[in-house]
Amino acid sequence: MSSPSPSRPASGSKIVSPHQGTLAVLDGIKPNALSTVPDAGPKPPWLRVRLPNGAKYREVMDIVTSHKLSTVCAESKCPNIAECWERGTATLMLMGSVCTRACKFCSVNTGNPKGWLDPLEPAHVADAVRLMGLKYVVLTSVDRDDLHDLGAGHYANCIRAIHLTMPETAVEALTPDFQGQHALVAQVLDAGLATFAQNLETVKRLTHPVRDPRAGYEQTLDVLKFAKRHDPNVITKTSLMLGLGETDAEIEQALDDMRAADVDVVTMGQYMRPTKNHLPVERFVSPEQFQQYRELALSKGFLEAVSGPLVRSSYRAERVLEQDNVGLDAGKEKILDAIRESSATMQSLRC
Repeated sequence: MSSPSPSRPASGSKIVSPHQGTLAVLDGIKPNALSTVPDAGPKPPWLRVRLPNGAKYREVMDIVTSHKLSTVCAESKCPNIAECWERGTATLMLMGSVCTRACKFCSVNTGNPKGWLDPLEPAHVADAVRLMGLKYVVLTSVDRDDLHDLGAGHYANCIRAIHLTMPETAVEALTPDFQGQHALVAQVLDAGLATFAQNLETVKRLTHPVRDPRAGYEQTLDVLKFAKRHDPNVITKTSLMLGLGETDAEIEQALDDMRAADVDVVTMGQYMRPTKNHLPVERFVSPEQFQQYRELALSKGFLEAVSGPLVRSSYRAERVLEQDNVGLDAGKEKILDAIRESSATMQSLRC
């Protein structure tokens, strides 16, 4: 008779990270005054998602596990993991699964990796992209304030490794803010990107407490503006979570601020509380309201605005410039290739 599997430690407890071997806070946030504050109500029907299953999901899981990779899909408890992995796509998270920051919306483990990096990660990432057969890949990472270059060099090495292994694959990078240091942002851009993303996350008034004190509303906008100035051909992208207490006027102001920073694409989705220790949900935004926010954003000149309850910043990223809300408004999926041929993708991204 097999012994029962060990129970998972409580969210917010101290653990030893399996890869780094350093202490971390499980799910990022310790128990605090928010832990007893309820959400605005139960999840509405449009936020119900199916559990992960299927052969393709297991195949992606096997590739990620065998290459000792982390994914933001799993670490952030993304509601779209079943859909995306069964389509053979995943957002790979670089530099481990322990972040040096502790944002109150995020369930990635928090700690100090003390300079740990996997020197084989660039090769493993490139090989995983090859095995998945990706024409378009999204990379993200934890914040690594413990590294002398904040991880920019390692990030760039992973991008270059993908290009060496899969020359036709387009890369999107959802990066840390690198503390606003333009030279570090340039290192990542110069490795060869189709899309550069840095998330604003919320409106200006709510930036703190939603984001870690080291992050900043103006800092993110400045990074995005620099990215466009440094490489005018790169698509710039950012994201807002809704349901944290923002007003319509604040959402519109954030959209205006993004456009002033030359941001091309915005995504908007429902904030969902990952654990009871995180910020509570203040409101559940209806699909109809998300459509209205999309139309508002498009009226301001964004190339595309992807807006819906389950939208996350990298959701259907390869389809983001098809100007159809990545298919979310359709009654059924359009019959099309999930990812364009690389030459067509790069041409459309750089027009």
